[in-house]
Amino acid sequence: MHTTTPQPSMCAFSVIWSGQLLSLIGTALSSFALSIWAWDMSGSATALALVSFFGFGATILATPFAGPIVDRIPRKRVLILSDLGAAVSSFGLLIFLLVGQLEIWHLCVASAIAGIAQAFQYPAYAAAVSMLSPPAHLVRAGGMLAFAQSSATTAAPILSGILLGVVGLQGVLIIDLLTFCMAMATLAMTAIPEPPSTQPADLPLGGQLRQELFYGFRYILARPGLRQLQILFLLINLTGSMSLVLLSPLILARSGGDALILGWVRVALGIGGICAGLVLTIWGGPQRRIHGVLLGWALLGLTGDLLFGVGRSAMIWIVAAFCSTFFYHIAVSANQAIWQTRVEPEVQGRVFAARRLSSQITAPLGMLVAGPLADGLLEPAMQPGGSLAGLFGWLVGVGPGAGLALLFVVTGILGTLIGIGGYLLPAARMIEPPTTALL
Repeated sequence: MHTTTPQPSMCAFSVIWSGQLLSLIGTALSSFALSIWAWDMSGSATALALVSFFGFGATILATPFAGPIVDRIPRKRVLILSDLGAAVSSFGLLIFLLVGQLEIWHLCVASAIAGIAQAFQYPAYAAAVSMLSPPAHLVRAGGMLAFAQSSATTAAPILSGILLGVVGLQGVLIIDLLTFCMAMATLAMTAIPEPPSTQPADLPLGGQLRQELFYGFRYILARPGLRQLQILFLLINLTGSMSLVLLSPLILARSGGDALILGWVRVALGIGGICAGLVLTIWGGPQRRIHGVLLGWALLGLTGDLLFGVGRSAMIWIVAAFCSTFFYHIAVSANQAIWQTRVEPEVQGRVFAARRLSSQITAPLGMLVAGPLADGLLEPAMQPGGSLAGLFGWLVGVGPGAGLALLFVVTGILGTLIGIGGYLLPAARMIEPPTTALL
């Protein structure tokens, strides 16, 4: 019996996108509520950084195994199972909360489980988008994803604050579980085209697991443009991960623990991403997408991290938050479109998994170092009379949060230099042939 392969369709993509939007909102609600709970329980930047470290660390450990699986079984099945795994982590936290036993280390374990699920979801979802979206609309699809992620970020602080007062943390976690169910339902009802079941020429038939695991890395290393792009992202993620895990501690420390200001900063993060998503959806991105990648990261460092560091008021932090996610999504969407057009669909699972691992392998290191560096070195040094207060006090002030601010200044400068320095990598700079640059 002849089976017709579903054709790329923005309609089918939109159905899955709507389910993921709900799931992202649920996850953002619970993440925001849990971060407030963790800060109230510990008051430590290290504790929050450790939760993120376990999530990223688990993702990195599981990623090499995810690529071969994504290319071997239907990607819809992988997406459903990954959503189910993330739901299990939220369910576990809910149980411990209901029995009055929830502790910080439970958040670390739940973050690790969700990280494993994310390791499988990322390459499966990126590869599915390549099959669902026509090539001319890949950047627009990226814009829709940016809109979904940022809408969740925007809604979370407001809704979480309201819901915490009405249904409590347990109610927020239940809502998170319900949104996971909705996301899995949209996946179940939508047909996702599968690529041809062909074997890469440089991978023997029935290849051993070791060959499967390292195929994506060999693919990237054999292509100078992709390889240089990965070097750039490896460096960017080292600096970016440090500021990522310390943003909430920075705002809370410098605002006297004002959760309302943190909420507005989170709203601004979301609005910046929403605007980037809308701009990308209408505009379609730069003709040469590499400019979106390199200039996006440079401007993120300059107007995001650096501005967070020197800022001492809610208004400046809000502007920095908007710029951070606006330029972040410009860079990420342009980068995603480059990879989706330069990698064959039948090997995207393995290549995208290797890409994620090789670009983010430094992120857990940055997260692990960030908390102790801030709490143990920079914060004491930037108190009145501290060893660095006289040197940098004019720039970031002194007192609670000044050490965190100094770290943001450093990561902002480094991020800007890395983005501009990317133009010195010739193969990355010229990664797009003239014909594909106009898509």
